[in-house]
Parts: sequence; structure tokens; C-alpha cells
Amino acid sequence: MAQRPAFFIREGKVVSEMYSFEWFPGFAVSQKQKSIESLHNAIIRTDADAKPLEVSTKSVEAIGVKLSAFHLRINNHTLENIFQSAKVFENGGPYPDLLTMLPKEAKRDERLRKSGSLKAFRYQDEDFPLIPQTVFYDFIYITAVKESFTTDEINAVLNYDHFTDIEFNPAKSINTQARAAAMLKLIAGEYGYLPDFSKKDFIQYHKEHVTYSHALGRYS
Repeated sequence: MAQRPAFFIREGKVVSEMYSFEWFPGFAVSQKQKSIESLHNAIIRTDADAKPLEVSTKSVEAIGVKLSAFHLRINNHTLENIFQSAKVFENGGPYPDLLTMLPKEAKRDERLRKSGSLKAFRYQDEDFPLIPQTVFYDFIYITAVKESFTTDEINAVLNYDHFTDIEFNPAKSINTQARAAAMLKLIAGEYGYLPDFSKKDFIQYHKEHVTYSHALGRYS
């Protein structure tokens, strides 16, 4: 058995719950998808009307795959590359050359582990704080969806109400595309579109609408 969170909207806020489910070990996509199905069944057992969506490259839904951080792009750079290249540490960074690497290579670059404590994220000459947690990741995620998704694709996301990321373990990391997708649903549902938030306005919106109900790990 394993536990993973699902993210959803309750009373105008992005919240999460942990669900226990049968885990299928192995690196094959088929094994990951069995675990996803098991997790989604656990969600539906709790709420028979739930419509869960896996947000990752392992999703069986095309919209879930397209919402993955390895597929979303801003100015032709993947979300993952932008996130890693924006990190500012006490002894180095940001490292803009990470934009040109393969996403998995950028994430594993040794400088990200040898430059001291993370201090901020620098994006388009603006520094984003570490608090509220996940605010920078969620900001670039919404920006990437706004840039690359059609109105019909954004509306398709609104058909789901629970968002999962089978690889996300809150004991080991903080940011997840599942939480960001839930925030996407909240914003698009509230405004009817994705507005152009300034950094200041997005941080304030994030403070008011995102909660953290489980232990968080490191910025991966």
C-alpha cells in the first residue's frame, strides 16, 4: 500500500487529501498506470461523483499528459527547464544554461545541490520568494498553460475535479503539477479565462486560495 495526495477545490481554496491505495512497483508505464488507477479508485470510493485526472506523462488522458511539466512550454522552453534555471542559491545561480538541457538533465544538474541553500527564484528579472510555498512553480505553470492551451483545452480541464501526480511524494518534494492544475481549474472557473496576473497580484491570490494540509519536503 502507498499514500498519495489528490488536489481539489473546497470553498474557493485549493486543498488536498491523502489516499491509501495499492502500489504497483516497477518503472514500466503500465505499472505506473495501474497505480494511478488504484489511486483514482480510492478517490472514487470516498466520493462516488469524483472525476480524477492524473497530471503527468503517465496519464492515460491526453489532456493529463499535455498538462505535464515536461510538455508545457514558455517561449519554447519546458516548464521544468524554466523552473530549474530560475533557482537562486546562497552560493550561486541562477543557471540560465539549464534552459538548453534536456529537462531530466537540468533537474539532476549537480550545481543545484552544491550551491548552498535556495534563496529565491529569478524569472524575467523579477525575484519570487520561497513563501508562499510553490508560488513560483504555480505562477509559471499557469503562464505556460495560458500560452500553449486553447480555450477548449482549458475548458476540458474544468471537467475534472481531483488532480493527482503519481510521482509526487509530499515527504520528498513540494511542487507538483497536480496542485498547479487544481489552481488552474480554480482560476479559470472563477474568471472564465486565465488573466494576466502580475507577480504581486498572483502572490496575493496564492496566499488567499492555496492551503497546505500535509507535510512538505524540499524544492525539487
